[in-house]
Amino acid sequence: MLASSTKSRAAAFLFVLFSLLAHGQSGSSGSITGVVTDSSGAVVPNASVEARNPVSGFSRNVVTDAAGKFSIPNVPLNPYHLTVTGAGFSPYASDVDVRSTVPVNLIVKLKVGGSAESVTVEANGGDLIENTPTFHTDVDRGLFDKVPLESQSSSLSSLVTLSSPGIAADSNGLFHGMGDHAENSFSVDGQPITDQQSKVFSNQIPLDAIASMEVISGAPPAEFGEKTSVVINATTRSGLGLAKPVGSVSTSYGSFGTSSVGLDLGYGGEKWGNFISVSGLNTGRFLDPPEFTVIHAKGNEENLFDRVDYKLSNVDSIQLNLGFTRSWFQNPNSFDNVFHTGETDPSGNPLGATDQRSQIKTFNIAPSWNRVLGTDAVFTLGSFIRRDQYNYYPSQNLFDDLSPIQQESVGQDRTLTNAGLRTSLSYVKGIHNLKIGGTYQQTFLTENDNLGIVDSALIPSLTDTSGAPCFVNAIAVSSPCTDLLRFDLTRGGSLFSFHGHTDVKQLALYVQDQITKGAWSFNVGLRGDFYNGLTTHKEAEPRVGIAYNIKRSNTVLRVSYARLLETPFNENLIVASVGCDSPVFNPLLGCSATASTPLNPGWRNEFHAGLEQTIGKYLVFSGEYVWKYTHNAYDFSILGNTPIFFPIAWDRSKIPGFAGRVSVPNIHGFSALMVFSSVAARFFLPQVSGAGATPSAPAGVFRIDHDEKFNQTTHVQYQIGKTGPWVGLNWRYDSGMVAGAVPFAAGPSTPVDLTGLTADQQLQAGLFCGSVFPTLNAPLTSCAPSQYGSTRVTIPAPGTENDDHNPPRITPRHIFDVAIGDDNLFGGDKYKWSLRLTAINVTNKVALYNFLSTFSGTHFLTPRSYTVELGFHF
Repeated sequence: MLASSTKSRAAAFLFVLFSLLAHGQSGSSGSITGVVTDSSGAVVPNASVEARNPVSGFSRNVVTDAAGKFSIPNVPLNPYHLTVTGAGFSPYASDVDVRSTVPVNLIVKLKVGGSAESVTVEANGGDLIENTPTFHTDVDRGLFDKVPLESQSSSLSSLVTLSSPGIAADSNGLFHGMGDHAENSFSVDGQPITDQQSKVFSNQIPLDAIASMEVISGAPPAEFGEKTSVVINATTRSGLGLAKPVGSVSTSYGSFGTSSVGLDLGYGGEKWGNFISVSGLNTGRFLDPPEFTVIHAKGNEENLFDRVDYKLSNVDSIQLNLGFTRSWFQNPNSFDNVFHTGETDPSGNPLGATDQRSQIKTFNIAPSWNRVLGTDAVFTLGSFIRRDQYNYYPSQNLFDDLSPIQQESVGQDRTLTNAGLRTSLSYVKGIHNLKIGGTYQQTFLTENDNLGIVDSALIPSLTDTSGAPCFVNAIAVSSPCTDLLRFDLTRGGSLFSFHGHTDVKQLALYVQDQITKGAWSFNVGLRGDFYNGLTTHKEAEPRVGIAYNIKRSNTVLRVSYARLLETPFNENLIVASVGCDSPVFNPLLGCSATASTPLNPGWRNEFHAGLEQTIGKYLVFSGEYVWKYTHNAYDFSILGNTPIFFPIAWDRSKIPGFAGRVSVPNIHGFSALMVFSSVAARFFLPQVSGAGATPSAPAGVFRIDHDEKFNQTTHVQYQIGKTGPWVGLNWRYDSGMVAGAVPFAAGPSTPVDLTGLTADQQLQAGLFCGSVFPTLNAPLTSCAPSQYGSTRVTIPAPGTENDDHNPPRITPRHIFDVAIGDDNLFGGDKYKWSLRLTAINVTNKVALYNFLSTFSGTHFLTPRSYTVELGFHF
């Protein structure tokens, strides 16, 4: 832990960052340029050029200028079907593969034919598959503009969960990729973001700013590191090439008093462009509460995103991404937090409902400079600085935080500042697509926590190291009672203050080459990661993948291997690593030893095997089986009974599973997407780092609380014509993640002890004993195994519970969402009005995301809710 200030180092990074602006195309997109001529070589102006990917839904149209030239910028890295049409010429069609930032330059020669101002060129089966070893899903705005999304405050996470295979859905915008706890990362226009993006930790980039995204669920190429179970490679929207301003203004209102307003505007020219998005949200259900009835869950969010592009010359271009988001929200209450009947604070004041709140402020500045080196190479240099400031506020009367599930009042002021430089050289020649690059970044962490005990029974419940009471006759006689007594607010104590600071330095170097030879495709790469935080580690990480395209049957077979370094989570990293050294935090953290165990990076070997197959030209399937073996496998624990969560690590994990995707490209207005997965997340004792107590797992192995046997999402949509009314439908099935500490019967004749749960917790879990259900005033105390059950948790039969093979799970659920709309209500040309109605959880299913999860506690799915949105487009 370092005590020095970060101001001078942060200033140095700012100097480097802004100096780059004097010199900085997106790291996740390329461009298609060219000239259209006739057979004699004369240029063809006003020809229509379209690039289209039928699977992702990407479609972009441009018109050649007076010199017959065209340019399609900001194109996601994918294969495309290119069509060119012109008056008096036969249509031209070809396949174009955009796999690098190196521009694709084309010379298109049109043959004289009949009049062809417009033409429909249908894709064949070969256009639907990608001959690449990396399993991934491509999603364009054409799809996610019409997907009913459950959360407006974390819409990007909702989209990833619904459109990508291998995702276990969790509360508050959190999702778990391929069996790991939130081991996900974002790459936004080449900027790496590996910190958590759940809305209880940070603010996400608004979905309005995203043009398209590639979600990598397979073995990641060498350019991606740290947290790679799922990599979301996002391309933002740009105003480059928009000679006329294009944008929209929208407003919406819905259930829970939710209202929003948004503006996006893109404009520019051949050499410059600007895209800006501004939005605001106010809602009565910002976070997912622990009750189906919403209590104390108001929140608001304001977003600003701006992207500026400028071509300094034919070979030099700069890009600047700017973003700021502020969110403020109440931490939802359970009934346990509301009812304090007859309870008073030490001054005799009646206790009120708990009133804990949070505020998160996030800003991001990311400039980059691209230089085209001849026709085969592009050099990129970029920098970034991103900062999260998280504030957690206790109730105004600290004793209002007291409840059966919380014994301490806590406040937090935490900052995470990530600043760095990235550079790469892309070279495309012949069969090679080579990329060499590196990233250096520093993450400055500061944690300030204030804590006071508000439960007079907490200290008397503790024991010393020998197991004897350390509080005798109302006197603290030994540790830990003597250490905590000064901070027991019920006995006249004051708040305990914890301050921690550290600077995490990371260097990553990589080289990768995608080699295409005939029907074969090879991805080979090597990455080196150097981590220097509270601990140090370095790792060489080879990556290799092979794919073979059986063109006769439109089949792609692939296998891949990746060695990966996993870095510790930065959120509350300091208290997790050194908190056990504190005599105050030690008993509250459940430390099993007096010495701290700082979190070390983990390392993983993972193996993938999959295939991609088309059926005719109307359906494509892509699936993959994965085996992942991790040393130092991460999870989260909790500070006492407070809402402060921190990372921990187990000895190892084994995660086998499969994931798949079925896509139906647009067929006369109809399209469909189905994603599914089944992943086993097996974690092995002991706990090797971080604070917290080891759970009971007699066999030494247990299923982590985001293990889920099966989930799937099916999205179908239909639109009349290209701009007519449309409807989109989601069907989500989750078999249920592993639940927390749910009582179960040890045997068929052993009564189930239910006294460990409060009455409210019993209601949340839907427990019952025969025909008797608990009430807030009359909890269940015990139940015969033959009478015991739950409506929301699947409890193992008496005597069959097994932490590895048969743990309690959340009950399976089916959720249906629907959206209907019209993007051009009045048939306008230049100006258009749109109207959209979205219904979430149409059947009003009462279901849990999780119950007493070690990380996130208990949370309910959104009840049936409606939103109507009106938009004006120009």
